[in-house]
Amino acid sequence: MQQLQIPPLAEGEVYVGALGDKNGDVYHVILLPGDNDDATFEAQLEWAKSIGGDLPNRIEQAMLFASFRDQFEQDAYWSNTPDTDPGYSGWAWFQGFGNGGQDLYLKHYEVRARAVRRLPI
Repeated sequence: MQQLQIPPLAEGEVYVGALGDKNGDVYHVILLPGDNDDATFEAQLEWAKSIGGDLPNRIEQAMLFASFRDQFEQDAYWSNTPDTDPGYSGWAWFQGFGNGGQDLYLKHYEVRARAVRRLPI
C-alpha cells in the first residue's frame, strides 16, 4: 500500500488531512494562517479568495473542530456552504468552535472565518 505524501507547506500552514468528495476526487486540505474578524458570509468568501483559499466546507470544519480546535477562537466560523433549501436562500452554515455544533445563520450576520486551500491528489 502506497503511503500518502503530505505536500510542502508554507510558513504558518497546517496540514489537516486528505478527503474525498461525492465524485470520488481526493484532495489534501491545508489550513491557511490567519483568522479574519467578524464579517458577513459574502465578505468572508471574498477574504478567503483574496489570500488564495476558500472557506472550509462543513466536513472540513468538522475535521478542524475534531483535531485542530486549538487553532480557532471559541466562536462561530463561516463555512463555504450556503443552504440549498429554497426557503433558506439567505442562510449559510457555520461551525461553532466553542460547542462543536453546526447550524445556519443569516448570511448578513457577521462571524469569524479561517481559510483552507485544497490540492488534488
